[in-house]
Amino acid sequence: MENKAPANPRFGYAKTAGWRARIGFLIPPATPTVEREMVELAPEGVSVHFGRMVARGPVGTLETLLSRAASHIEHLDEVVEMLASVKPDVMVLAHTATSYYLGKEREAELVARIQDRIGIPFITTFGSVVAACEALGVNSIAVGTAYDEALSRKSREVLQSYGLKVADMKWLPEVKSIFEETEKRVYHLGRDVDCPEAQAVFISGVGLPTLSVLGALEADLGKPAISSAGCMMWQALRCARIKAPVSGYGRLFEM
Repeated sequence: MENKAPANPRFGYAKTAGWRARIGFLIPPATPTVEREMVELAPEGVSVHFGRMVARGPVGTLETLLSRAASHIEHLDEVVEMLASVKPDVMVLAHTATSYYLGKEREAELVARIQDRIGIPFITTFGSVVAACEALGVNSIAVGTAYDEALSRKSREVLQSYGLKVADMKWLPEVKSIFEETEKRVYHLGRDVDCPEAQAVFISGVGLPTLSVLGALEADLGKPAISSAGCMMWQALRCARIKAPVSGYGRLFEM
């Protein structure tokens, strides 16, 4: 079933005011990708709302990315409070690399603390990926990233701490900005990293444009293809108790 709202000639899309559910996303300050993709994915009657986290300085190397993730956490309480004012049914920490920075135990502590403070279900992108793999019956994955080698290897460690086997891993070469990457590069990253031992392919990084390639990638590989962005919306809808299969984005959204 296709869940698309009619186009709005002024804004390019039309969404209702959240009579079914409201979903709040805490997003990195520099990303232009998350809002576009979450609006595209939201089923009829579900509104999406965004709060930008605090981070300064250049994006690129492992050192600067992790320092920005640390800044996200340092200022998280104030950003959460602002986004909570729209009374979302669920709130999402929409940045996979922040979870790689935190690790399993610190992320669990953060989720429990924020959820207790605001009284709203609070989930992370990475936690959503783990939940998606469980729902798909997947425990061995091939991972593609737009990070550098060091952060990619850090992501492997965290994935394995959750009991997931990383059958293979590749990272895009010569990435100048994750936000300038193309669907073509994302699609071929998924094709290149796939291997027979992997039960699914996972593309990490909410800044990458992944949604438009997931359906084709899954069809061509013959196995589930998931991404950070897709998983966080899927899990947010589950938490909000919205059952609205959306076609074209892989089997995760048709379950």
